[in-house]
Amino acid sequence: MKSTTQSTLFLFFVFFTVLAFPGFSQQKQLGEFEGNTDVGRVLKPGASTYNPKTQQYEVSGSGYNIWFDRDEFHYLWKRMTGDFILYTRAKFVGEGVDPHRKVGWMVRANLDENSPHVNAVVHGDGLTALQYREAKGDSTKEIRSDLTGADVIQLERKGNTYTMRVAEFGQPFVTEEVRNINLGDAVYVGLFVGSHNKDVLERGIFQDVRITVPAPDDLVPYRQYLGSNLEILDVSTGDREIIYTSPKSLQAPNWTPDGKTLIYNSDGLIYTFDLATRQPKQLNTGKVTNNNNDHVLSFDGKMLGLSSGVEELGGSIIYTVPVTGGTPKQITPRGPSYLHGWSPDGRTLTYTAERNGEWDIYTIPSKGGKEKQMTTAKGLDDGSEYTPDGKYIYFNSNRNGPMQIWRMKADGSEQEAVTNGEFHDWFPHISPDGKSIVFLSFLKEEVEPGDHPFYKHVYIRMMPVSGGEPKVIAYVYGGQGSINTPSWSPDSKKVAFISNSDLIKAPAK
Repeated sequence: MKSTTQSTLFLFFVFFTVLAFPGFSQQKQLGEFEGNTDVGRVLKPGASTYNPKTQQYEVSGSGYNIWFDRDEFHYLWKRMTGDFILYTRAKFVGEGVDPHRKVGWMVRANLDENSPHVNAVVHGDGLTALQYREAKGDSTKEIRSDLTGADVIQLERKGNTYTMRVAEFGQPFVTEEVRNINLGDAVYVGLFVGSHNKDVLERGIFQDVRITVPAPDDLVPYRQYLGSNLEILDVSTGDREIIYTSPKSLQAPNWTPDGKTLIYNSDGLIYTFDLATRQPKQLNTGKVTNNNNDHVLSFDGKMLGLSSGVEELGGSIIYTVPVTGGTPKQITPRGPSYLHGWSPDGRTLTYTAERNGEWDIYTIPSKGGKEKQMTTAKGLDDGSEYTPDGKYIYFNSNRNGPMQIWRMKADGSEQEAVTNGEFHDWFPHISPDGKSIVFLSFLKEEVEPGDHPFYKHVYIRMMPVSGGEPKVIAYVYGGQGSINTPSWSPDSKKVAFISNSDLIKAPAK
């Protein structure tokens, strides 16, 4: 039994710890986050909740402001080191009281009210800004965005540089940046809500929350890889769900026509992923075990086309195998040949091949035979895919400079661009109902027009087959392997894709 003196000392220690370390008594694992606390001398305590079914967070907070030399707000946080990318879609609940109520991401040196910090914030009146306090007790500064009313908020740290990317969902990011902000390597990162009124609690909803550890500058492409999130995206709402994570590189999910299974590649092997049990299983592809991310299902779902590296034949070779597994049949005589599409009648494959120093679109009978060259323009033509009615083949080409989405008739005639070259657009995928196209868009400031690397800031965009302005439906850290091959659900309502993060270096959930 403890003595009275020991008990008194123990209680004093607990009391001192709670006072000295705000949030100590409130720390609780909530989804991605370690704890939540009120920062500053708030009058009305805030709270945070997490719904694992929707993967959404709700945060309520009060406080006079996040401004001048001190802050009052509610903070849902985790501790991190190194570089990171923070992403969410955020919105207020209700009309609110003060036009300067706030929601956003924040990075803090500590949980003191006057801590140095950087935040990406959207106010109740739509004001969107990158705000920061450079040293303890300094007055807060801000860089206002030209965009108002953002509902997509991203905050990235690279060294001592902080970049805010914000958007109205569906539109590309608008970017602001501040440099030379030293918060230390170990920091708090998290979501916050402040009411700008000490007597009021305001609430914010955060969905599609992603905390990404990006690739280091010295990562060696195609030899070193980040981990993967297998995600499903609702194309009408933009809602995303992570259904599986792996520290390995998973790439290019296909969706089977029965809607029950995804198929992806990893470490040269092909895996099926049962959407009911959410468990992967290796698919038997015999001795063909150097498979890359150019694999395609036949329209009837009975056959799977593979692209697998065979050095003595010149690189990637196309094979076909029953979707249930078996011994693959070689289709292309030589490489490099990268499969991208299967005709609706099952008779023809379309693919990218390098022949005589040029990369063009080819077709070949699905049971083997003579290949036919479909494009001849100088430059890279890639990502060819048939429309469900078999009348057109869509592909991407940089023949005019930027990588753009093109289409041609199934016989190769009437080739025309369908995107304008604002981004470098890759891998068009036509919905099963034939009405929409999704594709991957790289930023010109990050990527050359002939390259589609891993681990970049990319958009998944969608446009009507009939034409029109593309809309961003997902803001992703990924690229190569994210959506290389057809990944629409059979009802044309969703697509599957891969996002990336270093899941080994990231703190455990």
